[in-house]
Amino acid sequence: MRAFGYRQSNSDHTLFLKKQHGKITTLIVYVDDMVVTGNDPEKRKALQNYLCKEFEMKDLGSLKYFLGIEVSRSSEGIFLSQRKYALDLLQETGMSGCQPVNTPIEEGLKLCVEPNQVSTDKGRYQRLVGRLMYLAHTRPDLAYALSVVSQYMHNPGEQHMNAVMRILRYLKNAPGKGILFAKNVDHQSIEVYIDAHWAGAVDDRRSTSGYFTFVGGNLVTWKSKKQNVVARSSAEAEFRGMTLGLCEALWLRLLLQDLGYLSRQSIRLFCDNKAACDIAHNPVHHDRTKHVEVDRFFIKEKLDDKIVELPKIRSEDQLADILTKAVSSQVFSKFLDKLGMCDIYAPT
Repeated sequence: MRAFGYRQSNSDHTLFLKKQHGKITTLIVYVDDMVVTGNDPEKRKALQNYLCKEFEMKDLGSLKYFLGIEVSRSSEGIFLSQRKYALDLLQETGMSGCQPVNTPIEEGLKLCVEPNQVSTDKGRYQRLVGRLMYLAHTRPDLAYALSVVSQYMHNPGEQHMNAVMRILRYLKNAPGKGILFAKNVDHQSIEVYIDAHWAGAVDDRRSTSGYFTFVGGNLVTWKSKKQNVVARSSAEAEFRGMTLGLCEALWLRLLLQDLGYLSRQSIRLFCDNKAACDIAHNPVHHDRTKHVEVDRFFIKEKLDDKIVELPKIRSEDQLADILTKAVSSQVFSKFLDKLGMCDIYAPT
């Protein structure tokens, strides 16, 4: 690709770009699968011809299926899902006729390793969780549930297997649920919703962080992750979560710059913890925050440089809540709508 005049992106080494006269052509590659796109048809065709001379290749036309992800287009935008994969998984596990549920994890459920727990088939548990993890590419609604069950791969019990079975029952409810990327030319900023559930893990009292990142009002990345250390306060847990989400947003900003989009707008970081936001703005040293000084100064530096801003948000509007704990079906459904998740295959 470099020999043909393309530049390898520093933000994503699988992305190659060529810009000329205000037009751009890009290629992204995963092993032997490639996607070519851009706003210059001649350059796209030249790239395809060049690659066909170098390798044996087959042009599959417009993007419809890539690495198990189904791509559909309409006047509203682009829809990504993994419906076929989900249906195949339900068929293979014998769960095609199961009773569906509205949430992937039961509200208030606290999983842990019990001293005298009844063990389950470890190999089957690991295979099921591994298969479900592949669905996480287009299913942010599964992120928290999968982050919980994946913590018990080494020593699963019956309660953990029941939790995995519930995820499959949730899949049965809406196997075709996916993300809609709507056309939105008026709104092009980067927004991050970050949250942390302080000391939520029963086993070790570690906190769980979660973030959703949006570009132009469309959800692009997300993560639910248990923190590596025990936080001594909710503000400390939020700080660690803010840093995680901000790093992701900064990476997205660089990636957009590679693609030719230079945003002048600040990254909007939505955090509902008032103490964490106040400390981020306040340069005064506190004994209570000296163990998170690096995170605090990292965020403060970005605030001073106007790279990021911390607008106020109510707790009931914090979308990342569903990445840090199990919530009711009503809250879960409301937030999924706000994330742009829908099921185009559902009967109307």
